[in-house]
Amino acid sequence: MTNILNTRAARRELIVEIIRSGAVGSQSDLVELLRERGIEVTQATVSRDLDEIGAVKTIAADGRSLYAVPAEGGEDRLQADELEDINARLIRVAEDTMVSIAHSGNLVVLRTPPGAAQYLASAFDHSHLTDVIGTIAGDDTIMLVVAESSTGQAVADRLQQLIKNRR
Repeated sequence: MTNILNTRAARRELIVEIIRSGAVGSQSDLVELLRERGIEVTQATVSRDLDEIGAVKTIAADGRSLYAVPAEGGEDRLQADELEDINARLIRVAEDTMVSIAHSGNLVVLRTPPGAAQYLASAFDHSHLTDVIGTIAGDDTIMLVVAESSTGQAVADRLQQLIKNRR
């Protein structure tokens, strides 16, 4: 029997394995499945882990709501409905946390309430937006680095439009 280390990386790898088995419908289910494998975690930790690995809720063929993770190989292997779920999450998080937006050249600077910047940056990191190549987050400020094929203004304008359309 393999002895699973109780490290963040090992836990997240186990979460991916459990989710790929198709058995996870809720965070509490996942907490219990991890406990059965000797990993004691809180639901808050599981929630952060799910966010970091890019897990999204999907509807299985039998109608059950289950967690899914992107296929190995990265964003190119995500299904269209998975991308919609991920980007809808980004918009929701941005609506809830974004205070202001500014741009310059290939950079976009977002302001959030204190403590919310890393949460929003994580949503960007998992959004698979092709024109945002990375984020840097502090306590209440995020810098988005925009790909050369776009501009900071284009990304800022699109983000403002997406949020405005959801209201």
